[in-house]
Amino acid sequence: MSKKYNVAVVGATGLVGQTFLKVLKERKFPVENLYLYASARSAGKVINWEGKDYTVIELKDENIKDDIDVALFSAGGGISKEYAPKFRDKGAVVVDNSSAWRMDKDIPLVVPEANPEALKNHGGIIANPNCSTIQVMPILKVLQDKYGLKRVVYSTYQAVAGAGKKGLDDLENNLQGKPSTNFPHQIAFNALPHIDVFLENGYTKEEEKMINETKKILNLPDLKVTATCVRIPVKFGHGVSVNVELERPFELEDVVKAFEEKEGVIVQNDGKNKVYPMPITAQDTDEVYVGRIRRDDTVDNGLNLWVVADNIRKGAATNTIQIAETLIKEGAL
Repeated sequence: MSKKYNVAVVGATGLVGQTFLKVLKERKFPVENLYLYASARSAGKVINWEGKDYTVIELKDENIKDDIDVALFSAGGGISKEYAPKFRDKGAVVVDNSSAWRMDKDIPLVVPEANPEALKNHGGIIANPNCSTIQVMPILKVLQDKYGLKRVVYSTYQAVAGAGKKGLDDLENNLQGKPSTNFPHQIAFNALPHIDVFLENGYTKEEEKMINETKKILNLPDLKVTATCVRIPVKFGHGVSVNVELERPFELEDVVKAFEEKEGVIVQNDGKNKVYPMPITAQDTDEVYVGRIRRDDTVDNGLNLWVVADNIRKGAATNTIQIAETLIKEGAL
């Protein structure tokens, strides 16, 4: 019988926390004991998982169990900064879905299809990248290995679920004629070129995340990367237009074949038959979809791609759990 693990979900009542539970079940993660943590407001709530009722535990120091093997965090950066070290010090390996640890040089930032080797020296805390970054990493890793990367330009089309339940609520309320309470403007029938806060350089924090995380994950600190991130009125599933300048020449059929052979990637690249990735078909799946694969003749070795994934699953919960699965596979958990 394979070993089972004691798993904690921190932020268990949130959108990603609930998806953690769904994905743990679907992927048959080997759970021995399950501990569900949330704020005092949600403590005491009962959640049924795999036919058993679990009472949500208030997240505070005295309630941290000392037999947790892996803790899956999705409770915001402030909570992660405070509590991830406490869970680690109790013996758990923390996989954190917030931005709190991503750019810490001592914390691995991991997409298993791109840089699983980074897990070798995790030190007890591992960062899950930004949702829109995660979905392009398997694609860019293929291109990096075969042709080398010179420059990457991202334009994102991001679903409201990326802002959590509040984002979904805003869209629903807007459709009923009510104003937004989370987004600064109406999101229904609109597009907001504004995700997270604006920085002094005119970029948003979301754009900066994509730029810096790409360099860290691919271990290319000098890679030229830029991004424009846009929120659109889609519930689930981010789209990313990726313009890539490669170091070496390529044949389109070879690029397509390499994507088809990449684990976790589905190619939908038949424009004549109107087959291309869409958020609505990616929703509730774990794969990354790539299509609209074509040359960019304005630069040497230029390539255009369209990449879509479910931002709550592959862009958050699933990638977090895949990290834990990789740790088990490597005997590091």
